Amino acid sequence: MSKQPIKKKKDEVETTGHSWDGIEEYNNPMPRWWLWTFYACVIWGLAYTVAYPAWPLVNSATAGLLGKSTRADVAAEITRFEEANAGIQQKLVDAELTEIAADAELNSYAQNAGAAVFRTWCAQCHGAGAQGAQAAGYPSLLDDSWLWGGTIDEIHTTITYGIRYDDDSRFGDMLAFGRDELLSDEEINQVVAYVQKISGQEHDSALAEAGQVLYVDNCESCHMEDGTGEISLGAPNLTDAIWLYGGDAETLYETIWGGRAGVMPPRGGAPAAVVDEAMIRAVATYVHSLGGGVASE
Repeated sequence: MSKQPIKKKKDEVETTGHSWDGIEEYNNPMPRWWLWTFYACVIWGLAYTVAYPAWPLVNSATAGLLGKSTRADVAAEITRFEEANAGIQQKLVDAELTEIAADAELNSYAQNAGAAVFRTWCAQCHGAGAQGAQAAGYPSLLDDSWLWGGTIDEIHTTITYGIRYDDDSRFGDMLAFGRDELLSDEEINQVVAYVQKISGQEHDSALAEAGQVLYVDNCESCHMEDGTGEISLGAPNLTDAIWLYGGDAETLYETIWGGRAGVMPPRGGAPAAVVDEAMIRAVATYVHSLGGGVASE
């Protein structure tokens, strides 16, 4: 039985000739208003790429006939704000670090600018709230335990020159007593027990007694006789509950065996300063005010 051809109604739109299972496609053109809108958009797009920066080249992009540059606009805005803040920034540079907090206007500017600098350059390691990163070795700045000092002057120096970054940085590596065969495994365990003792942890008394002698001979010069540490050497206090890498027996053994030498990059100092002196002072003021800053003597 043959299929009967589909009869078209009078005035019905012509088809394209395509047919599938008896379904045919009408040849309905797009509305004129839509076509003219499409053409206008094409013309506008081409004109835009000619007038404004658009087409990527090897090292840059076409500049555009109008010479418009969003980079130049941003640079102009930065320059405008730098000029507007030039006076208070110079005042910040000229002020004694310890006197910034006493000047309400200067302190307000330093706190806001310092917080912005901190979020840009410091939060990656110290955390957005300065609480320290979750990984070991990135200290909290909220407590009063400072390896290189927590006065505003000492914080300023640390930010400027960094820690163990180069010969100009604060340099103080901890010896690797096990790796360099300065102490045996048994002796390291004895020192671990003594450190647990002076930090108020559970410990083996016999091992701690033997470890005290080893501590005096090998550790006292940096960590002091009472274990409170020497700030000028970056040697931490071993008597509190604040640990940069961990205070359990296993981690203490690892620390003594392999030593520690964390690095902080400098943010100031010629010739490769990341931020200028005014902003270093601002972030030092901000960090010092977070709760862990130590009063200057």
